[in-house]
Amino acid sequence: MRTLVVLPTYNEIPNIELMLRTLREVVPYCHVLVVDDGSPDGTAARARAVGAELDGVTVLERSAKGGLGGAYRTGFTWGLEHDFDHFVEIDSDFSHDPRVLPTLLAAAEEYDVVVGSRYVKGGHIPNWARSRRLLSRGGNLYAEIVLNLKVADSTSGYRVYSRPALEKMDYQTVTADGYGFQIEMTYRARSNGVSIIEVPISFKDRELGESKMSKAIVVEALGLVTQWAIQNQVRRLRR
Repeated sequence: MRTLVVLPTYNEIPNIELMLRTLREVVPYCHVLVVDDGSPDGTAARARAVGAELDGVTVLERSAKGGLGGAYRTGFTWGLEHDFDHFVEIDSDFSHDPRVLPTLLAAAEEYDVVVGSRYVKGGHIPNWARSRRLLSRGGNLYAEIVLNLKVADSTSGYRVYSRPALEKMDYQTVTADGYGFQIEMTYRARSNGVSIIEVPISFKDRELGESKMSKAIVVEALGLVTQWAIQNQVRRLRR
């Protein structure tokens, strides 16, 4: 498999070098595409310097902060144009353990979409407060039920997509960001009959840098899920 790891960044100077070196150690056969949204802290320059040393790293700079979904759409398009077969989503802050990536890639040999899941047997979220855990689990259950996703962790950002899956899903028209982007990609995969498997992962909060998560992203996701569910019902009634 020609595999591309798409690594969105914004102000990740504390993490980017170690992440690139860890990926090169763990999956030396993968190419890494850093999609940086104009980080003022010099993330892109640091990534470029490390990439020159490691090889197999490309840095793509966008002029302004355009959101997680936009960064992945840009990365997927670049990868398809350069004939990659599989596409990895992973956070640059080590909340997703890069050392688990070989397990996800092994599953990608049989499935079109591999989701690193916190909510299947073996999944784990250490050190989360009960309230945060309930909010996350509740949001995932809501999306699973109203959209019939049959995926326990549709908000997970640790994934592998095959080329045929992305081509079927019309990912370029996905407009959501944050949690909403991951849910919409899951929804499109399921709607297009793409094979999906969940692989258990351990998710931990970042230790360095600032979190990009906000209440607005959560509200956006829940609003979009409701909107898609209503649209589904309207289509059924028309039929």
